[in-house]
Order: sequence, then structure tokens, then C-alpha cells
Amino acid sequence: MSAAQPDGIPGALVKAVVDRLTQRKQLSPVPAGVRIDGRVCLVTGANSGLGKAVATDLARRGGHVLMACRSGHPEAGEDVRRASGSDAVEMLHVDLADLDSVHALADEVRRGSGRVDFAVFNAGVMPRTVRKSSQGYELMFAVHFLANRLLIDRMFADGTIRPSGRPGETPRIVFVSSEMHRTAGPIDFDDFGAFTDYGLRDGLKYYGSSKLHLCTYAQELSRRLNPRGEVRASVTSLCPGSINSNLVRDAPAFLKPLIRAFTGLFFASPDKAAAPVTYACCAEDMGRRSGVYLHIMQEKEVSELAMDEAAGARLWEESEALLAKHGPPRVADGGDAGAGSPAPTSNEARPSSNT
Repeated sequence: MSAAQPDGIPGALVKAVVDRLTQRKQLSPVPAGVRIDGRVCLVTGANSGLGKAVATDLARRGGHVLMACRSGHPEAGEDVRRASGSDAVEMLHVDLADLDSVHALADEVRRGSGRVDFAVFNAGVMPRTVRKSSQGYELMFAVHFLANRLLIDRMFADGTIRPSGRPGETPRIVFVSSEMHRTAGPIDFDDFGAFTDYGLRDGLKYYGSSKLHLCTYAQELSRRLNPRGEVRASVTSLCPGSINSNLVRDAPAFLKPLIRAFTGLFFASPDKAAAPVTYACCAEDMGRRSGVYLHIMQEKEVSELAMDEAAGARLWEESEALLAKHGPPRVADGGDAGAGSPAPTSNEARPSSNT
């Protein structure tokens, strides 16, 4: 059963504050002395807000950070170098609303670092009213889910991400999602990917739907990467809580002063909100687990809809069919996951529950 949808932007803001104030912290932040020297870390949407804070923290810990973003070149990269004290920071261009640009990013990563140890899919949008992606999809569906699916497929197919059962070498995939995924109804597979017009009032509905797609995909990806329970690639999805960032930059002009004042007073700074992302990337135990969902610094279950294995399998198949229209073949069924395929054959054993 999905939760009731917040009543527009004011309702969502109030719910975010309540979540933050009632959050019971169960996990301890990763100590500053924990290092990830030499690990290659891809962070999308890293030019501002949460993504920039995550990029800075990972660079400060010794990571080689690839900041993948549409804007902020080169200033954001210079900011991260200066704040982290590290020169191992690169800026890569990508527009996640354009699947051709996602393919170009995958090509650049393959030619450049050639590998990614930690992939943080952080980029997010919340348009004021409905917008189309370059390929004609609803913008949040394209950015929050479809682009991430494509980039994951490409990185496994290219061998950029290499599953490993060796301690300390397990790649980590982190999706920044939202508790709003609980407000969505079941995924509409009868009209999957079709563009639907909507106005300001329904924006949060489609935001929640896009985050349900993402959480459902994260669970299915985890099952397919780790079909026999041995964690060879760790997948985590999380909600960082209410953040004083620029996600609501497309809010109506008359609401922006109120929203800025409200978020500045009650929402966490990006530096503080980065704690669960750092935990997913750097905490030792998270390299031995997969299918975990974090809400701020508390471990929770995703919604029942996101946990549904039948929905996860169908989401995989339907999105694979969509992506087949937008580029070269990415993942061949039946391949060895260690050789670049996250997808087991349809007859391969799958775990009955999350690891």
C-alpha cells in the first residue's frame, strides 16, 4: 500500500521537516580518517548541492573523483579541488536528459580511467511543469531512471565496473532516491515510458513515480548482480533527507523566497546530508551487503512496491526494450557478470529475498 501523497509543495516541505526532526540516527558517520586511496568515484550532478559535497568528501578521502554534470565547468571542479586538497578531480560533461550524451559519457569514462569503483547516481530534477527529454520521455523518468539504467548497462558492458568477490574490491553502486517513492502507485507497465502531460499540481506525483522506478530498479539490479547471495557488486539506494539545495530551482517565482527561507532554516546543509552517501561508499560493511536502503542515517526497507520481484523483473525487461532504441547493444543475456553483463539468463537461479 503506498503512502498518501503530500498536498503539493507545502505538504512536501512539511513532511521533509517532520522526517528530519523525527529521524532516529542508527548508523554512525564514517570517521574522517577512513581512506579510499586510488578508488575511482563517479558522481553525477556533482556541480552543486549534495553531489558537490559528496565529490568533495570522496576526494578528501583519497578517491579519484569524476564529476559528471551538465554545467559548472570548470568552476565546480576547481572548488572541489580547493576544498578537498586533492588534484585527483576531473570534470566530465553529461546531460542526463539526452541518452546520446549518456552514451558519450560512458565512452569517455572507458577511454579515460577505464574503471569505476564507486558510482554515485545523484543527479536530480524537479521541473515546475512537464518537460520532455531529448528523446521525448517525461523529464524525471528520463533523468532519475532511464539515464541511470543506460549508464549502468554501458559501464558493465564496457568492463568499466567489474564485479568482484574479493574483500575490499567490491564495486559500489549508490542511487540517491527519495522517501517520495512511497507516495507512488504501482508502475504502469501498460503504457510504460509514454509521455504524459501534467501541470504544477501533479509534479510531485511524477517525482515520486520516477523515484519508485529507481528504487525498484536498484532492488532488481542487486538481485541480478548477486544471484547466489555472494555480493560481487554492492547496490544501495537512499534518501538523504531534506537538503538545503537547488533542487527546487524550477519552483514558481512567487514561492522561491518562501522556499529558500524555509529550507535554510529547517533543512540540512549538503555537507551534512552527504553522510549516508559517504556511508554507502566508504563503510566497510557496505561492501559486503547489497539491496540496502538508507533514509538519512537509518536503515529501512523500501516500499512493498519497490520490493516486488515480479515488478522488478518486468521493469528490467520493459526498460531494456526502450533503451534498445537508443544506441548500440549494451548487455547480452547469459554473459558472465564478471565479463561485463549484470543480467543473468532467465533460467539462472535468483535469490528469493534481498541479501
